[in-house]
Amino acid sequence: MEEGTGMMRLRIKFSKKGAMKFIGHLDLMRFFQKAVRRAEIDIAYSGGYSPHQLMSFASPLGVGLTSNGEYLDIVLNIESGEPKVSAIQEKLSGQMVDGIEIIAVKKLAETAPKAMASVAAAGYTVRFNEKVMLQTDWVSQFKAFLLENSIFYTKCTKKVTREIDLKPLIYEATISIDNKEIYLLVNASSADSIKPQFVIEAFFDYIGQQLPEYSLDICREETYANAGTGESPKFMPLLAN
Repeated sequence: MEEGTGMMRLRIKFSKKGAMKFIGHLDLMRFFQKAVRRAEIDIAYSGGYSPHQLMSFASPLGVGLTSNGEYLDIVLNIESGEPKVSAIQEKLSGQMVDGIEIIAVKKLAETAPKAMASVAAAGYTVRFNEKVMLQTDWVSQFKAFLLENSIFYTKCTKKVTREIDLKPLIYEATISIDNKEIYLLVNASSADSIKPQFVIEAFFDYIGQQLPEYSLDICREETYANAGTGESPKFMPLLAN
């Protein structure tokens, strides 16, 4: 079934924390499908022999990461009347478990692009845990690292291994006052998406230091669309669409 008359699109912003960071994307999707049914929300279904809820997530979050800025879109049937957005948020919030919180729900215009197609960038807070022994001058080293003309990283997937230049894909990088935390705004589009740990791994390679396993605590703070151009981006939270 295609979206059309008698339907309403909603964008839902939620956080994912605590033990829920160990839940993978497919399990999270099943959780929300069940939550929508339990909340008795009149969600629309696709057609065909195997109908499924019209629900799509903006960008899968890696296992082990927390987030303050996750998004999904759902399509509702409204032939019997359009529900209040606040009522949908209340119903859905009542079905959440510890670690998942509904932050906001917004009605979308019919012409608004889908969340998945809108993602251009994401902001992350990366914190080193006690497994990392940082050099005393690592802050100045990190600043020098960012000034390099190119930052090469070998990206491995199941199908291919290729070397990419991270430099044009890093839009912002700042270090917090306590010098144990880095904020990274990086490309998260379907074409050139990179993970924040790529940047940290490349930095440790740059300074000739081994990054221990499970030594980073990473939180996705927000997911952004680009309201500008490729040359002059203007990043806006997906809820602003």
